[in-house]
Amino acid sequence: MDAADSYIRFEGVLAGYKDFMVLNELSFSARRGAITLLLGPNGAGKSTVLKTLFGLLKPKAGRILLGGEDITGATQKALLARGVAFVPQGRNLFGQLTVWQNLELGGITLGMKATHERIPQVLSLFPRVKERMHSMASSLSGGEQKQLEVGRALLLAPKVLLIDEPSIGLSPLVVRDVFRLLRRLADEGTTVLMVEQNVKSALKYADEAIALESGRLVLQRKAEDLLADPDIERLFLGGAVAASS
Repeated sequence: MDAADSYIRFEGVLAGYKDFMVLNELSFSARRGAITLLLGPNGAGKSTVLKTLFGLLKPKAGRILLGGEDITGATQKALLARGVAFVPQGRNLFGQLTVWQNLELGGITLGMKATHERIPQVLSLFPRVKERMHSMASSLSGGEQKQLEVGRALLLAPKVLLIDEPSIGLSPLVVRDVFRLLRRLADEGTTVLMVEQNVKSALKYADEAIALESGRLVLQRKAEDLLADPDIERLFLGGAVAASS
């Protein structure tokens, strides 16, 4: 991919925990307004890419560019201000607060006036969550909780959405709805970088796929081409493909 076409760009990024490096001089690019799917076995560095991009891990070396600007080592506050939102793996809600209150907290950097203006727009994307906006977040189903997490991130009208394993614990119908929403966001201009174990389903909605191994890029192809490859399982995905069939 030409540098001019990329919005997210890693250049020789080295990152990890103390002396253990997870990303080993990783270089790749992701296009603006596209869904880029990060693939690879457990421990390949997929989630670490998202955490490093969002400022949860500081690179030991290399550069991260966003829209051509160097954001290496930027704080999470600075990245939020640049339009980067992160939906991590698992549940990350305040269970004893209502749906509405969780959304208010998600928009704290916007100020209450702007947040209250945007909450109805976000809830319109999730009718079931909207019906329960005065319920405690802990009382929502797993699918509703994940939709609330995505909605909370969307309050910021992000230019970049980082999302880690959105399908975990969700029914196939809810997973489809989440993927369709991500596709719609990308079509409207949001750059989506996603880690997902449900590989075959995710490839149907993605634009490009990047495969990692030991924190290095081993393959980058169009998602549709990779989905059609009869050797997809043998290449690098192991049991992940069979599990998603």
